[in-house]
Formats: sequence, structure tokens, C-alpha cells
Amino acid sequence: MKLATIQTPQGNRAVLFHDGAHIDINATDPSLPSSVKAILEAGDDVLKKVKALGGSAKAVKIAADKIAFASPVVDPNKVVCIGLNYKDHAAESGMPIPKEPVLFSKFPTALTGHDQPILLPPVSSKVDYEAELVLVVGKKGKNLKAHDAINWLAGYTIGHDVSARDWQLEKDGKQWMAGKTFDTFAPCGPYLVTCDEIPDPHKLAIKLRLNGQTMQDSTTSQLIFSVGEILAYLTQVVTLLPGDLIFTGTPPGVGIARKPPVYLKAGDLCEVEIEGLGILRNPVAMG
Repeated sequence: MKLATIQTPQGNRAVLFHDGAHIDINATDPSLPSSVKAILEAGDDVLKKVKALGGSAKAVKIAADKIAFASPVVDPNKVVCIGLNYKDHAAESGMPIPKEPVLFSKFPTALTGHDQPILLPPVSSKVDYEAELVLVVGKKGKNLKAHDAINWLAGYTIGHDVSARDWQLEKDGKQWMAGKTFDTFAPCGPYLVTCDEIPDPHKLAIKLRLNGQTMQDSTTSQLIFSVGEILAYLTQVVTLLPGDLIFTGTPPGVGIARKPPVYLKAGDLCEVEIEGLGILRNPVAMG
């Protein structure tokens, strides 16, 4: 099942993508929630009802020319990120393999959707790209075990961990979070793809193209910490809630590691592609 959030004049609406059509969930069945987060909070029975709308003769479909994507979850309680979590990226960075997951976060105001612009802040001249697999939490969880923690997920989406390297690495104290959480620095989408459609999240090709040129090309088999290990480690610290988003790290090929470095500029087009999840596309503009 594929879920998305669509921007409308009346506000954000949860939709089911089925057989090439975007079905307005709440408009089709007013007993169902109108947001993806609320659907996840309501649990498995509601998710089953949402999935069944795909075969409804009364499905209210949104015209293709009216589709404007937001992040699949627009209002997560948490956006957590894992740093340096690909073996080949660690080698590229000349850094040792971490012994534990490296955690940081973004604020929800960094989120934006498919086809929406990444806005370059005037205070940064070194904005970089990072393709990432994003976990979408489906159930409340604390102190999970790595072997079955994946059962707490609702599914996966594509993420782009946009990073202002001058803020992240050159400011006094290295303002890691500040460099990661400018507005629009966390594009996600287009869809939340439920776990049943992704048998193994550790066997997915992941790529980023900049203006059509492939800059990152790897596979999630290169993850240092597995999905279960990330969830187990993280829930020692925090309670995960439905709709929380977890960025799992980026493969090699980032702009700062290139010679000369490559940074985003107005007019660029970024595309992140993950096997089974689709393509997340974002133009770049001045903020």
C-alpha cells in the first residue's frame, strides 16, 4: 500500500495511491482520518479499511493536475537521523566505522514534499545532498529488540538529508543540527510504502542524481547498523511514536567529498531513487 499527503486549498489530505489514482481517504469514507499520522495512530484495523478503499466504486479521486505533494507525514513528533551509517561512505570520509549509531535530529519544519523546492539559505554557500532511506514508525515503542523491532514500522519512504556543510563543520562547536535543519532540508516522499511491499529493506538500490548525473550509487546492504539495530538503539533513549521519521544515513558520493567539492545551486534538480519506493524529485532555488 502507498500513502501520501497532498496539499489542497482546504489543507493537507491523506491519500491512497492505487492503480494510478490518488484517492482522498477521508472524502471517500468520512469515518477515516484525514492525515497519515492519524491513520497510523489509529492502528491496523484502520489501515486495513484504508487499503480496502482501492477497490471502492465510491472512491473520491484527486485529479492529476491538482496533485501537490507534502511529506508523507507532515507532523511527526520526531525526525531522527543516523550519521555515518554506510560502510562505503565511512571509507570515503576517511573515518572509522562507528561502534554505535550516531544520532542527530531535524525539526519538522525542515520537511517538504516531492517536487517542492529545496531553498538555499542566504547564510550558507556549501549546501550538500544526501540520499537516504527513511523509516516510518507505525506503533509506539520503547526498549525494542533488534530481532523484531522492524514490526514497529509502518513502512518506508525516500529522504534527502540536505546539509549546510559550512554550518555543520566550520562553525564554532560544529553546529551539526543547525546545518541539517534549515527549512526544506528534509524532503521526503512521494509515498509511504508499507512494509509488506518491501520484503527486505537491506537489499535496496539507492541513487542520487544531480541534473541527471549520478552522484551516489549504492545499496542498503552497505548499512553499518541494520534497521532493527537502529530501532533497538534509539528506543533505549526515546519512545518512538506513530509517524516518527528516521533517516538511516547516506552512501558515498556526497558533494563535500568530491574534488573539487560539488554544492547545490539555484536551478539544480535533485532526484533520489530507491528500489521499490520510487523517485523523490526536488528543484533547488534561493530561499
